[in-house]
Amino acid sequence: MNRYDSTNQITGSNSFTKKYETVTYPEFSRKESDIYIISRKLERLDLLAERYYDDSRYWWVIARANNLGKGTLTIPAGRQIRIPQSITDVYGELRTAREER
Repeated sequence: MNRYDSTNQITGSNSFTKKYETVTYPEFSRKESDIYIISRKLERLDLLAERYYDDSRYWWVIARANNLGKGTLTIPAGRQIRIPQSITDVYGELRTAREER
């Protein structure tokens, strides 16, 4: 899987130059199905994604929902973390955010 598979490539006047669009991630509204936890020492976004989504690649969902992950996957201990549970809603919101650009 290439990290640019779902990113649109923009072709410039120079055929040697490749440019890619920036991915815009959606905001995740609070839902009754969300799970809330208190982070423990050395908790990480990718490990939480693996635990709750069975796929560590969705760490960004938890990061975006909690305004975390700017430069590190580590979560400060004792912080309340919201984990959006409806992953199909996440796909829909991401698709909508891409279409709105």
